[in-house]
Amino acid sequence: VLFLQIVHILNMTSAKIVSFLLHPEESLHSLQNRIEFETGISTGNQELLLETGICLDPRKPASQCVIDGVRGWDSYMVYLFDKSKTVYDGPFASRSLSDCVNYIVQDSKIQLPIPQLRKVWAEAVHYVIGLKEDYSRLFQGQRAAMLSLLRYNANLIKMKNNMVSASQQLKAKLEFFHQSIRLDLERYSDQMAYGISSEKMLKAWKEMEEKASQCAQAEDIVYLDEQIMALHTEIVELQKSPYARRQGEVMESLEQRAIDLYKQLKTRPPDHAYSDSTDMVKIIVQTVQSQDRVLKELFGHLSKLLGCKQKIIDLLPEIEVALNNIKEADNSVMQMQGKRQREIWHLLKIACTQSSSRSLVSSSLEGTASTPAAAWLPQGSSGNALPHPLSSLPAPQEGENFADVIQENVNYLELFSSILQEVRQEQNSMMVS
Repeated sequence: VLFLQIVHILNMTSAKIVSFLLHPEESLHSLQNRIEFETGISTGNQELLLETGICLDPRKPASQCVIDGVRGWDSYMVYLFDKSKTVYDGPFASRSLSDCVNYIVQDSKIQLPIPQLRKVWAEAVHYVIGLKEDYSRLFQGQRAAMLSLLRYNANLIKMKNNMVSASQQLKAKLEFFHQSIRLDLERYSDQMAYGISSEKMLKAWKEMEEKASQCAQAEDIVYLDEQIMALHTEIVELQKSPYARRQGEVMESLEQRAIDLYKQLKTRPPDHAYSDSTDMVKIIVQTVQSQDRVLKELFGHLSKLLGCKQKIIDLLPEIEVALNNIKEADNSVMQMQGKRQREIWHLLKIACTQSSSRSLVSSSLEGTASTPAAAWLPQGSSGNALPHPLSSLPAPQEGENFADVIQENVNYLELFSSILQEVRQEQNSMMVS
């Protein structure tokens, strides 16, 4: 018996406790099926919380419900919530009276012998204590729900911070992209008259600018930010609410009064005297009324907690979608920026090729023109060209021909033609890309 594992489940929708004997190595799913049979809450809608607000892990065995501690396994509770409901409004009936206590409640002025009255009052004290403990357990369940809400809120804050950070990065990249593409378009327009032009590339750049403007829609997270801020305000108000703190002071004082009355009766000698139960019945009635009031406040506050938690659950997928959209827009902007830079470098390559071809052609022309001129200019002893009259110009040497000069010009012409062909191929390939 000492090694048996028993789990106590407090159903927060009905304020009733159900207990289960755990089988060795029983899975949590198996326990949830048994809970569904007892409570009618389907396994998909069950949320089992520990006192710390941690949800039970479905990958672990059902024995995680039983925690060895100072209080012992027989007093530890697991709190059951129905995820399909966000409003817990009862009615929650108080625990039933025993026959003898109900007897004196029906007629508080009835006279009973002292020995019999002691037994009845002992059960009455037990009933009052039980009402207070019922409230304490339900309050602990509300506290577990609050801790669970705060865990969800922490996750919401983390996702919100990631979303805001990604949005700010996208905004900065878009500003840089717009400024750089405007500058590139201006510089491209300036050089079109004397440089390289490509209508297809110019059209692609303008389409990039329009697409970047569309990507700016992904950074608009104002509507989500407003909802998150409203939720944060609501959670803070729930934490500050007086119903978030224990409201059982009245019940505790009534419990103490019932114990004192019983002690006074216990000191009376067991003679043939009789007495009524008016004072004890007043305490019972006041305790029931106090429990009804605090439970109404407790479950009203619990419904607000669960409603707030459901709002967070609904918001998390929206934030995930917004975060994915921001990442996709960010990748698109970076790809467009890289593509444009590759095109600019491609233009630069073509410009350099044209420049080199021009320099080669000019140098070949200069070389061709200087060769015959040098042959006709006489040289002096000092190495400087001296003016001579036309009659004194030396005649061409005998046997001289211009075959070498002509061959050299033909070679330069073939080189120039090949360079022009390469340039045309580069321009065509750029326009196709």
